[in-house]
Amino acid sequence: MTEGSQGNDVKALLTGDKKHVLLLIHRNPDGDAIGSAYALRRVLRRIGHEVTVACPSDYPFNFRWVEGIDKMLVGDRQPQKVRQSIHRAQIIVYLDFNTFQRIDGIAQYLEEAAAYTILIDHHKEPLIRADFQLSEPDASSTAELVYRFILHVLDRADLIDRAVAELIYAGILTDTGKFRHNTSARLFRIMAELKTAGLDDLKIFDLIYNSLQEKHLRLIGHALHNRFVHWQEYRTAFIYLNKDDYRQFDIKRGDTEGLVNYPMMLSDIILSALITEQQNTIKISLRSKGDVDVQQLAKRYFNGGGHKNAAGGYHQGPLEQTINDFRRAVAEFVTAQMKNSKSTS
Repeated sequence: MTEGSQGNDVKALLTGDKKHVLLLIHRNPDGDAIGSAYALRRVLRRIGHEVTVACPSDYPFNFRWVEGIDKMLVGDRQPQKVRQSIHRAQIIVYLDFNTFQRIDGIAQYLEEAAAYTILIDHHKEPLIRADFQLSEPDASSTAELVYRFILHVLDRADLIDRAVAELIYAGILTDTGKFRHNTSARLFRIMAELKTAGLDDLKIFDLIYNSLQEKHLRLIGHALHNRFVHWQEYRTAFIYLNKDDYRQFDIKRGDTEGLVNYPMMLSDIILSALITEQQNTIKISLRSKGDVDVQQLAKRYFNGGGHKNAAGGYHQGPLEQTINDFRRAVAEFVTAQMKNSKSTS
């Protein structure tokens, strides 16, 4: 948490006269990006600011319940409106990303901005510099940091109503994998505070995870039966999806959320991946157990990053070649991890 005069400057700026505020979130927005942005949007609108949320790509189906999300500016469809909003903004907040690569073409318009900038993010080694930075890799989620920003920087605990609490919870719930990683005693104290503020956690859980379409269940069955690979020697399993799968199951943004977690159900697995063939690249999502640091795997081999037990990256080239390269990377990485584990035991 940034302390001192810088925090006081932000408080004065955001609790003063009406401002035009732009909240930017990353491509393929997840629950953390969406929950963080719309919790902060609600708080800043109640203070009196005009607030716009923008993202390079559209939001997933299971977040259609979020108030105001239908008004989000989408760079893929509305590049000029996004550019205009950047020009108009007096304050720009970067939420849940720490490199401009994650906002694609929107980044080029930021060179024209004259706004005061704020970064709120929990990823390691930020490459973005902002006028005010709240960057804590040890936090469970950006949503947790937004909650603390409202309390300790804005000093407006009174603005944490039920709707804000539920949006913060949505971000925490999804980014911790339903509280399976990145948790802490502090996080569960925050959860108690959110419940006190009126959080209906069961309702939000159902909206996110139990509001699927039939195609989602059929996709899960297909992925586990036909696209599941288990490398026992490396204690690794992964699911892959190709472009034909995307067409067959009409996969939209967010439809593959959670697939990467299924291999983790096996007792012998320490590393899981979801490898998906996108339009121009191959996306790799990674999960792990215990001390296996997939953030290092993503960074070293796949131009990515993230957190110790949840990370991701990208790979150029055909899907088959990606899987071969992934196998080589896993063989080297897991072997090194196992040696390190034995040497420290």
